[in-house]
Amino acid sequence: MGMARRRTRRRTMMVAGGIAHERGRREAEEEQAYAAPPPPAPPAPAPSAADPAAEIEKLASLHDSGALTDEEFAAAKKDILGL
Repeated sequence: MGMARRRTRRRTMMVAGGIAHERGRREAEEEQAYAAPPPPAPPAPAPSAADPAAEIEKLASLHDSGALTDEEFAAAKKDILGL
């Protein structure tokens, strides 16, 4: 009778240990999932460039009205044309 009780205790301990191990493994996985920083947000799309000719015409009208100097007009035109 003593031998049967030892086996039962051993089985109980093994099963309980296995359950505790599994629970600990799952908790560790959950902690890692929550601890991980969220993925970075994708970069904002660049504003679509309007028609370069239309932008240059707008700059030309500002230049003609005196809002832009010759140097500012030339620099803005280079930026638009990518020179």
